[in-house]
Amino acid sequence: MPLQDHMHLISTDDHLIEHPALWSDRLPSKFLGAAPRIVEKEMPKGIHVGDGDRPLDTATKLAQVWEYEGRIYPYIGLNAVAGKKPEEYGVEPTRYDEMLPGCYDPRSRVQDMDIDGVQATLSFPSFPRFAGTVFLEGQDKELALLCVQAWNDYILDEWCPTAPDRLIPLTILPLWSVEEAVKEVHRTAAKGSRAISFVENPVPLGLPSFHTDHWDPLFSAVEETGQPLCVHFGTSGQAPITAPEAPMAVMIALFGCNSMYATADLLFSPVFHKHPRLKFLLSEGGIGWVPYLLERMDQTWEKHRFYQNIHQTVRPSELFAKHIYGCFIDDRFGVDNRDAIGIGNITWEGDYPHSDSNWPNSRKVVQEQMRNVPDEDVHRIVELNARELFRFPRS
Repeated sequence: MPLQDHMHLISTDDHLIEHPALWSDRLPSKFLGAAPRIVEKEMPKGIHVGDGDRPLDTATKLAQVWEYEGRIYPYIGLNAVAGKKPEEYGVEPTRYDEMLPGCYDPRSRVQDMDIDGVQATLSFPSFPRFAGTVFLEGQDKELALLCVQAWNDYILDEWCPTAPDRLIPLTILPLWSVEEAVKEVHRTAAKGSRAISFVENPVPLGLPSFHTDHWDPLFSAVEETGQPLCVHFGTSGQAPITAPEAPMAVMIALFGCNSMYATADLLFSPVFHKHPRLKFLLSEGGIGWVPYLLERMDQTWEKHRFYQNIHQTVRPSELFAKHIYGCFIDDRFGVDNRDAIGIGNITWEGDYPHSDSNWPNSRKVVQEQMRNVPDEDVHRIVELNARELFRFPRS
């Protein structure tokens, strides 16, 4: 059997739900009135998106929601449906007692990992959004910076130290200030950060693109600290929906396209030519599309590079092999075409506690997907690539 007992399963993309006192425990008292906090509010029991055959549920319930600077962020669970049947999806948990404790409690998370056969995991934020972009909306940027630092300190001082050989530290940045972001990279790296969540495309957020020199000081700091930038799909704030009437299924099916856009954007940008040690991880983007896109990009480069402001001597596929890693949950086509992607450029993810997760059967599902894959390739995909990328050796 290909997934041997000695092979650790490492998830490069899971999620945590912030506990209610994360910011109140860490911020100066003068900010607590505007800082993120949980409040009780009447909310709809359930919402069905883009489904004309099923009416909206108009009943309400007393929910727990986040409030930040007077703004309400209603769904604390962010699709935290681990343990539920697919027939129950579409109704977001609105109270902590409606979700598994492993969503918000690190000790319970490790127990759920044991049930799932997962040895180590990296978790993205929920309330701040996957790259902390909620704090871009902050009117008080002093408070916003403290909120970013508080989230990072929670990860580095509380969440990950609960099981330092199991929980991989990922941090977020104050994206509105490159100077402050550089400081936060160095501050958190000194405390043990192993990865940084970043945006797949800064432009829709009102930030400069990868084709400018705006991010160069930040990318240099990331290189110096040896951390990859994890760009989860959706962090640009743009969802790939085709029409207002289209069901949410269209968006879910197309979300991997965001990772394709990020790949093309980065490989035709000057980023990797100026930062030869920089690594990007395409969180939850899948991998089956990679061979086609690289072939298409190389063809474009061969025919169209001479009249454009793109690098003239290095093919996009060569840059991908050195700088970009794909992540997959269920991707049989990608696994079957792993050599065209690059064995060293593939990692596995569990996506706990979201709806794409296979919890509590992740190891069983991976076992089946890898049935015809040589042991050496399996070990690299499920464990070794992630350990090297995150500098997270076995204890």
